[in-house]
Amino acid sequence: MWALRFVFTLGLVCSVAFIFKNSLQIAEASSARSRQAMQLLNGVLETVGAGPFSEYFVRKLAHFAEFALLGFWFMLCLRVYTRRFVRHSGWPLFFGLLVADIDELIQLYVPGRSSSVRDVFLDFIGVLAGLLFALLLLLFVRMCSALLKAQRGP
Repeated sequence: MWALRFVFTLGLVCSVAFIFKNSLQIAEASSARSRQAMQLLNGVLETVGAGPFSEYFVRKLAHFAEFALLGFWFMLCLRVYTRRFVRHSGWPLFFGLLVADIDELIQLYVPGRSSSVRDVFLDFIGVLAGLLFALLLLLFVRMCSALLKAQRGP
């Protein structure tokens, strides 16, 4: 159990560090990274006959994705630290919202960047999506474990 605690906590800490590192980038560097991601994503989408996505959409998608990963790690951490993880799921929601607020606050003080309440909402929806995905994954693992026990017999 200690190994899972270490891995999940490390994933959580790295996600928060990644989010804050991105917030600390000046506007030009952030835009350049978004354009690179947009070109890569549009190149992949072009091969399947979809797209293209705008830089704005890619930026919002990145917000959602990094906070979904944060929510995922939060729920897995909660699971390995308590057996009643569903009862305590308000904690990841609270801390996910706190990280989103701090993320936008940081951007107020970075040259060329601005803060947006809309981004806080999008980030929080990402946290919710990550939490739900982790819950579904945990349910699937529990179901598979129960099926394996039932096959082995008493």
